[in-house]
Amino acid sequence: MSVKTKLSFMISLLVFIMLAFHVILSEYSTRVNLRSDVEANMMAISQQIAVNVMQNSREHTFIHTMLTEKLKAVSLEAAKQLPESSLLVTDQKLANLADELGVTRISTMLLDGSNYITVHSSDPSEIGLERDAMQFQLSSNTFWTPPYVASLNDKETMGEGSYFAMSGRNYVIHCYMQSDQLSEYEEIAHTTSFLTEMKAGNPTILEVTGFDPAPFAKMPESQAPDYVNSTRPLSNSIPFGSYGYREIEQDKKSVKEALKGKQVFRYTQINNRSVIKSFVVVNQPLPYVIGLVFDKRPMLELMADQRNNQIMISVLLLVFVIFCSYWLSGLLFRPVSSILWKINEVSFGRFDNSIEVKRKDELGQLAQRVNAMSKNLGIYMTKLKMAFEENRSMKEHLESFINHTTDAIHVVDLEGRTTQVNRAFEHLFGYEAELAVGQVLPLVPEHLIEEEQKYLEQLRGGKTLTARETLLVTSDGEWIAVSATTSPIRDKNGEIRAIASITRDMTGRNKMEELLRRSEKLTTVGQLAAGVAHEIRNPLTTLRGFLQLQLETSKLNTMHVDLMLSEIDRINLIVGEFLILAKPQAARFEEKDVRFILGDVISLLDSQAHLCNIEFLTAFEQAECIISCEENQLKQVFINVIKNAIEAMPAGGQITIEVKRDMPNHVKVVIIDEGIGIPEDRIPMLGNPFYTDKDKGTGLGIMVSQRIIQSHQGALEIKSKVGAGTKVMITLPLLKP
Repeated sequence: MSVKTKLSFMISLLVFIMLAFHVILSEYSTRVNLRSDVEANMMAISQQIAVNVMQNSREHTFIHTMLTEKLKAVSLEAAKQLPESSLLVTDQKLANLADELGVTRISTMLLDGSNYITVHSSDPSEIGLERDAMQFQLSSNTFWTPPYVASLNDKETMGEGSYFAMSGRNYVIHCYMQSDQLSEYEEIAHTTSFLTEMKAGNPTILEVTGFDPAPFAKMPESQAPDYVNSTRPLSNSIPFGSYGYREIEQDKKSVKEALKGKQVFRYTQINNRSVIKSFVVVNQPLPYVIGLVFDKRPMLELMADQRNNQIMISVLLLVFVIFCSYWLSGLLFRPVSSILWKINEVSFGRFDNSIEVKRKDELGQLAQRVNAMSKNLGIYMTKLKMAFEENRSMKEHLESFINHTTDAIHVVDLEGRTTQVNRAFEHLFGYEAELAVGQVLPLVPEHLIEEEQKYLEQLRGGKTLTARETLLVTSDGEWIAVSATTSPIRDKNGEIRAIASITRDMTGRNKMEELLRRSEKLTTVGQLAAGVAHEIRNPLTTLRGFLQLQLETSKLNTMHVDLMLSEIDRINLIVGEFLILAKPQAARFEEKDVRFILGDVISLLDSQAHLCNIEFLTAFEQAECIISCEENQLKQVFINVIKNAIEAMPAGGQITIEVKRDMPNHVKVVIIDEGIGIPEDRIPMLGNPFYTDKDKGTGLGIMVSQRIIQSHQGALEIKSKVGAGTKVMITLPLLKP
């Protein structure tokens, strides 16, 4: 796909997204506006119905007031013309009187217990009817009509009844009158007529329902009346209108919300039709809720038409934009063909021809940059050829150096295949370069393969490794001792791509080192002999001190005897350790409390300390200080340090010995004397073999002590000040639970 086509496609895609977004916004705006208009229209229609309901109620009240006044006059006239006794009244007389006075019917009623019974009437069907006397509030010369309740029932007959009791008569005159003269006006004024005309003028209105809240809230759904096209009188729950689009439970909730003064609109699906239901409260003449059901289909059709128009216009605009963008892209990228020609020339190494620049826009600037690039590339190509010749010469020099060096060099990839060897490698291992390249050579003995793999893993992990001495195998199966230096070869991204090894034959040097080791062994025997003599002298001094004490006191102390036997055992152990050159012995580590070990040493040296006028001060940790150790070796360290402290205090004094926990996992033993001290420049030299500032010292005590502490994974530190004393700190790891 060309750049022109891509640009045209991108512009068209952007316009398409904008048009689609516009259609969506227009759809949303139309939906919101239509819903707002429909809801406002429903509210207006509900207000018109409310006005009609109130007008109808006023007209009914006016007609019933007129009927009441006329009945009162008729009742008085009938009382004048009828005899005083009920026995003298006849049905024919009542019929003639009804025609004369212009009422529907006239009846006479007698009180029988708690009921009034009709005994004579102008309408024979009325005779014998009973009425509860409690309903009538009658006394002498009383005219009474039942309380009027305004009704919105369209099929109600406009009529009124009256009851008249006159003094001196034992019966009550009941008159009933219908307003036949106003029947035509009533038909026009009825709510149903108004609703019928409204539906005819607005087909969107599917149904109008008047809800009486109290009985409607109690009406179960199973008994909901169906008033669609019904001609029978409505119940008290639905005073006017029909109730075919019903959802009983939802409508009950909507009626309750409308009674709170809210405008309730509900969009739903009833009778397989999408409808909009609204509920508006009317407080006159009684609290009613007017329910409207609107057909939602016209609104949906209008929205669909609006959507289709928007889509059609958007499609036409998109087609127009596609053609215009393609034409503009062609016009804009016409100079690109010249630039493309020049780039093709440069790709074939022809840098002389240039583009003729006629434009000053970005494409003209691009053409100028391409001309400059072509010129610079010509210069760079000349320099590159010169650098290539230099690199070729350098490569030949390096190859000559690699092939003529005495160290064997070979390179392997990450899978172990050999990629390059030099001549020294061929001579040392017996592999020819043609046969070695591309093969995995068995240079490592089997028992060292695992160690070699670990070494290579460290190298691949980025760790820098020094030269190491190992054994390698030649093509004849001969093992040779070599010094190998292995280095990674990385690419420009820093990734390891190969491994280079430089191998040097160490056979001659190893023979020379063996001779040196033999000479050094003789020196070590001399050092060890001096050390053994030094270590034996300590327990011998203790034995001599105890024996002198026994002679002076002429008493046998069993504790001193046990200590002397222990020192004799230690002399035996030290003499046995002298055989280490012939047969090395492994130390037996046991769980011991370092406080008890120090206690034994202090008891051992206490006599010698008294002879030198020295006092031991101890401060031991209360908690257990269990360590894993070789008890005799630690005693040897503590004896060496305390004996040095005693020798450093010729005038006597105090030696402080502390045992305390140092951090959670270590215990620290601190030995402090008040001796002559050690110069600071000599402290770093302590521990060197045969270094001592004592006339009769061997210089091996501190060296042996340091090695013993190191074998216990601990540390020995010495701090001293001339004239103030010396402080020796020994840190040992506590035994883990």
